Amino acid sequence: MSGKKWEFVEESYTFGLKIDCFRGMNQLLGEFPCKIDPKGRLRLPSSLLDQLPVDERDNFVVNRGFEKCLNLYPKKVWDEKSAQVNQLNDFDTQARLFKRAFYRGATALKKDSADRLNFPNQLLEWAGMEDGEVILAAVNDRIEVWAVKEYEAQMAAEPDSMAPLAQAVMGNNAGSVPSPGL
Repeated sequence: MSGKKWEFVEESYTFGLKIDCFRGMNQLLGEFPCKIDPKGRLRLPSSLLDQLPVDERDNFVVNRGFEKCLNLYPKKVWDEKSAQVNQLNDFDTQARLFKRAFYRGATALKKDSADRLNFPNQLLEWAGMEDGEVILAAVNDRIEVWAVKEYEAQMAAEPDSMAPLAQAVMGNNAGSVPSPGL
């Protein structure tokens, strides 16, 4: 990738779902078994770093994710997500609770010359990563960092068939826009 900013290309409709198409948008892919050393450093796999534009490979932000994992965001993605969170109404109790949870433990990380990130101990402890064995799971624009045992438990809980889950979250999408001509 060239590192060029995302550029809006077109709006399309697929199965009644509106999709905005962007050129240059990162979609991170893959699962990577890794080890965190006793000092809390994790070396990012080169095959994962290569998926990022060159100008987005050095600065990241980590926070507490859902289901006991850590979310690792390229700084540019973090800025976009936090801008969305900052739009929430501070006078709404649920919004305040979510903001606190989202920002709790959030830490800026800078990659060193050996492609390592130094994670805060309190986040590693919260996510149960004391043994240092982790899985990096690339999920679209972020990287989930999982303790191996926790990740295996999550994957074991996957439904036998993806069809009912896909129907529940993608089918009958209440916010969808009907396809032209359908």
